Amino acid sequence: MIQPLLRAYRFLFGRAVFYRLNCFLYWCSLRGMGILNFESDRVSGEDRFLRKTLAGRKAPVVLDVGANEGRYSANVHAVSPQAVVYAFEPHPVTYGKLVKNLAHLGAATIRPVNAAAGMDSGVVELFDYASQDGSSHASLHRGVIEQIQGAEAVSHRVQLLRLDDFAAEHGLGRIDLLKIDTEGNELAALRGFGRHIAAGLVDVIHFEFNEMNVVSGVFFKDFWDFLRDYSLYRLLPDGLAPIRQYTAVDCEIFAYQNIVAFRKGMSRPEAARP
Repeated sequence: MIQPLLRAYRFLFGRAVFYRLNCFLYWCSLRGMGILNFESDRVSGEDRFLRKTLAGRKAPVVLDVGANEGRYSANVHAVSPQAVVYAFEPHPVTYGKLVKNLAHLGAATIRPVNAAAGMDSGVVELFDYASQDGSSHASLHRGVIEQIQGAEAVSHRVQLLRLDDFAAEHGLGRIDLLKIDTEGNELAALRGFGRHIAAGLVDVIHFEFNEMNVVSGVFFKDFWDFLRDYSLYRLLPDGLAPIRQYTAVDCEIFAYQNIVAFRKGMSRPEAARP
């Protein structure tokens, strides 16, 4: 039934005169697929996702990698006041704001970490706008600032660590939620947590996929292959849309979107229920 409809649409509307209309419909459909919905936590679906995912979990352990000024960590605390959140932020300016913004929540609940996460440990360069140092676009990839944003970059030497090493050092076992928003470095951060993930010790992973991955050279297929023991979903305002199989035309869309991965074997994700 679908193929005849598609052929009919192409016959009627696959003409130059309708090109702008088709572009408009495409941009509209992206929003309906959970892509480019960045205006607020309600529009992105992040608010509902946190409420549904953390509901019923006692003192969940959350890693907020790329915490920026602490909004996500604060949202986790608002949903689950007993949660223990490790908030990773490497930028020296932004880290100061993070500590200040979350200080009232208490050290037992929010534990700031002044470091980036990756495949290795060491010291690396973090790039940001020369004119707006301390922005939410700071990245370990210079091209995010200079190519994607078309701006002049400034750099900082920051600490890089492997999450596997961090977990071992701090005695962390099961992780209820791992959130990663690192402007193109998400896959490297995941790979640096490979032992923990392979051991089935990370229940839910929430990461962003966007145009920054063009600079880092990472495809959605790379996440799909690495997270083979997880079921992947796109975040929508009212729930989650399952990504049942990988196809390039559906998955390789380099634009802001939130992807959520639930470890296979878990009961049907509460966040996916209508």
